[in-house]
Amino acid sequence: MPKALHQLSPYLFLFLSLASLCHLSYGDVGTAAHYSPPYLPTACYGNDASQFPSNNLFAAASEGIWDNGAACGRQYLVRCISAVVPRTCNPGETIRIKIVDRAASSVSRPSSNGATIILSDTAFAKIANPSASSVNIEYQQF
Repeated sequence: MPKALHQLSPYLFLFLSLASLCHLSYGDVGTAAHYSPPYLPTACYGNDASQFPSNNLFAAASEGIWDNGAACGRQYLVRCISAVVPRTCNPGETIRIKIVDRAASSVSRPSSNGATIILSDTAFAKIANPSASSVNIEYQQF
């Protein structure tokens, strides 16, 4: 073993040991609820139906991420991390959603008040059991 690598090996071992004890998270933690049609008009794009991605993975933003409308068009990676009822989350499912509306003014009301992100029914069903009113999520702007 080269001398420089040999000198680093105790530090490398310590770093790897500590890293294995920590779960590294790259996103924020919040909650997600869902909402059903009608989705139009939206606060971002009005009555333009072309605003919705063809896969129907879209959402309305809570005041916490609305940012005076700057959230319109932003995309987030979202995954369910836990829920009140065990086995509600679809493990290993991460979706990419587009913000198209403001939760506070959406035509359709959310399944649960106070959520960070209000997912379309289709988006919510990808990451969790659709019978749940809300779940805990990890999300990251994409």
